[in-house]
Amino acid sequence: MQIIEENLRGDAGEIKLVPETLEDLWHLKFIIEKGDIVFSVTKRATQSDDKLRSDKELVVVRIGIEVERVEFHKFANRLRVVGKIIAGIEASGFHTLNVTVGKELSIVKKWKKEQMARLRKAVEQSKRPEVVILTIEEGEAIAGVLREWGVEEIFEERKSYSKDYDGTREEFFAHVLEKLKNLSFRFLVIAGPGFAKKDFHNFIASKSPELAEKAMVVDTSSIGTRGFVEVVRRRAIDKLVGEIRLAEEAELVEKLLEGISKGEKVAYGIENVRTAKEYGAIETLLVSDDYLLRERENWDIDGFMEEVREMGGKVVILSSEFEPGEIVSKLGGICAILRFEIE
Repeated sequence: MQIIEENLRGDAGEIKLVPETLEDLWHLKFIIEKGDIVFSVTKRATQSDDKLRSDKELVVVRIGIEVERVEFHKFANRLRVVGKIIAGIEASGFHTLNVTVGKELSIVKKWKKEQMARLRKAVEQSKRPEVVILTIEEGEAIAGVLREWGVEEIFEERKSYSKDYDGTREEFFAHVLEKLKNLSFRFLVIAGPGFAKKDFHNFIASKSPELAEKAMVVDTSSIGTRGFVEVVRRRAIDKLVGEIRLAEEAELVEKLLEGISKGEKVAYGIENVRTAKEYGAIETLLVSDDYLLRERENWDIDGFMEEVREMGGKVVILSSEFEPGEIVSKLGGICAILRFEIE
């Protein structure tokens, strides 16, 4: 989340911001509430000046609405904010603002302490890079983090040596690895034009296996800025993130099935999962996307997931198009891995 401007008096006023991830839209679902005023750019139908014509045209305008309800549509990648128009092209009627990643909006309200805390947390999380790109060749490594606006260079390591002198080469690899260990990130892309990238991946596999598990190797013709651009253009990051997340989901579902077979520390089916939540026993909540879409019309499943988060649990939404999500769907659509047994 990026905060553009704050105009507050005490705990009330306007905050202008830009959501940068889908998770930011999720946070806004619990920040924006009925009665708030939200401004954003939208498309609005207007009547043609030619009164003999009945057709309408869409114009881009900035309007403000008094919020009636907020709907989070994860799979449409948007937040729908519905309310009465109070400012803009016409101060009457109702309108829906479709808030998407990268779209600026302003929220005017009396800010609760927990809402400000959530907003600050979202801003802080956006500063933590999810992907680090390390471009490397013999004796030189340049690393960058993927930001919304591109790749930001974060460190450079150089060391002169002969390719055949393994001792000094290993020292170089060790220095680069140490710098990576000092960073907090989820995924690593190792790129470059020669053999150094594959050798470095083998090096970290022996020295830091947990880091190697979240890394992939990509061929590029150069290092540094040009290498970063090549990695992004080849969509290597999308592939890496997708593969690792699917592997993580598969591990969770395997743990769930193991618990079911042993009859311990799991719950599935809404009633059993609700009971587990009441005990504060949920370590990881697994929800299939088809169940989520279907049940939103029947009960406040979004609020339920948020309560699990507030109690320290992790929430994972799985796609029913892939095997892990399909298994959860067949088990009722909602399951939980528990911290402890409940009766």
